[in-house]
Amino acid sequence: MFVWSKLSSSKWADAWEERFAGNSALNLAITSVPGRETIRVEVYAEKKREVMAIHREWGGSVRELKNRNWAALSSEPLPVIQVRGKLVVCSARTPAQIRQAKAAHQGREIIAIPADMAFGTGHHATTSTMLRMLADASEPLKGSRWKMADLGCGSGILAIAATKLGAAKVWGCDFDPKAVKVSKENAERNATPKIRFTEVDVLEWEPKEVWDIVAANIFSDILEAAFPQIVRAVKPGGVLMASGILKTQADACLAVAAANGIFWERIVKKGKWVSACGVRLA
Repeated sequence: MFVWSKLSSSKWADAWEERFAGNSALNLAITSVPGRETIRVEVYAEKKREVMAIHREWGGSVRELKNRNWAALSSEPLPVIQVRGKLVVCSARTPAQIRQAKAAHQGREIIAIPADMAFGTGHHATTSTMLRMLADASEPLKGSRWKMADLGCGSGILAIAATKLGAAKVWGCDFDPKAVKVSKENAERNATPKIRFTEVDVLEWEPKEVWDIVAANIFSDILEAAFPQIVRAVKPGGVLMASGILKTQADACLAVAAANGIFWERIVKKGKWVSACGVRLA
């Protein structure tokens, strides 16, 4: 594994995200600290040539990671995220740290997601919006045995959140085997080991069942191509949440889902990113 890194002004965070959007060979990590105007931009890749190409274009530094614990890649804890008074997302890693978080936030479910490989800590605009949409969508389902599918699970954060919010069955998938591995580790860390995570490419996926809530936090070009099968995975009257969509591509992307039977009830724009929540019409 190789990593390219560079310090940058925080005002360019969206530009870095857009620059590396859609490249499945690269994993982007942006680390910021509240009160500071600089960010650390890191890109992880299996092949050295991938990061060297970035180095030639943007400068910065390249190093090889050998038998490293991903915990070492993020030394500073990220700020906690409060979600609708129900969930608290923090970067706790150890059982002791999780106990401390529970003591500090009594009455709320704790989701501990260390910032290992930026597969989704909840701090990105798309993920934080999806967490809030999920909390809202789960409220009418309280007391029922509802099911949730998390497409493009990343760190597993949305799947874990669904379980904490009362889902009886949760499945998550990602095309990246490293993301699946991280999701399984996070599920164990958060005492939600029954969540099933599998390696799946949504572009080749055919749903075998329908779900009360389907979350798809995937880049817009993938969403646009996969919406027909994604919509089929939502039960009639069920909820579809979609994110990872650049604002410049949102209209065309969301129109594909609408043409396949989704009525978009809520569209949220944060910076250059769009998230949407809708219902599948019967």
